[in-house]
Amino acid sequence: MRENGSDRRAKPGKKWRRARKEALFGFLFASPVILGYLIFVFGPLAFSLGISFTDYNILSKMSFVGLANYRSLFDGTNPFFYKSLLVTSYYVVLSVPLQVVFAFAVALLLNRSIRGKAVFRTIFFLPTMVPVVASSVIWLWLFNPDLGLLNQVLKFLHLPQSQWIFSERMAVPSLVLMSLWTVGGTMVIFLAGLQGIPKHLYEAVDVDGGTARHKLFRITVPMMTPTLFFNTVMGFIGSFQVFGQAYIMTGGGPNNATLFYSFFTYREAFESMRMGSASAISWILFVIILLLTLLIFKSSSLWVYYESEGKA
Repeated sequence: MRENGSDRRAKPGKKWRRARKEALFGFLFASPVILGYLIFVFGPLAFSLGISFTDYNILSKMSFVGLANYRSLFDGTNPFFYKSLLVTSYYVVLSVPLQVVFAFAVALLLNRSIRGKAVFRTIFFLPTMVPVVASSVIWLWLFNPDLGLLNQVLKFLHLPQSQWIFSERMAVPSLVLMSLWTVGGTMVIFLAGLQGIPKHLYEAVDVDGGTARHKLFRITVPMMTPTLFFNTVMGFIGSFQVFGQAYIMTGGGPNNATLFYSFFTYREAFESMRMGSASAISWILFVIILLLTLLIFKSSSLWVYYESEGKA
């Protein structure tokens, strides 16, 4: 009897050792991911935050300057900071609504029962797989004022031609037009959301004598607001980080008309070799995107509909 009692008392200890062993093995299996995050994500973030308070150009010794890098940006010492913010904001305000609306419209069309639907979906998605360098070279030809396809079409239609990216006024709108070419990923997400809408809701509208307009604005759009919300947030985050088009196609010109924030950061870091200033610029962008994302999340209660909650 005593031996049985001692065995019972020993069982909790065995369970604790087993749980500890399982936790150890769990951490061992997860360690590559944890180490990868610490080394390649958290480490560079911490380092960039640290050097944002220093004067550092890689070639010389790092010297602490406190908030001088941030002050030089906000007090106008660096004249390109506010210019890059203005250009990027202009691009974001134009591109995000157009991308979301265009992708949603294409998804609505490709969600219909039409012949060759899979082929059309593939055609609209393929541009997202083209590297930014290759697509930029293609659009450089399309935007060519003399030989470009766009101006040839305008000429054929007897419409005024444009200088496109070579015009200070039209440079950003031209790149916004180019961005519509790569909405395939957003379109696929919209398609997934559209296919998740219950069919009986549309049937109820038919029974009540409703039209296609009623289906769109009474069912489709309200049921798609969570997907619209996701794509809007991702669109804002991505648009604030636009870089490749300015670097490859315009070099920030003409007259800094396409000096996007990320391209301005690149110039500070790798052309002017001001790593401390570039890090400060990057952290300011992080704060801007964070605040904007929080604002969008805060506003979601006013326009995003969740069926399980039964409210917007």
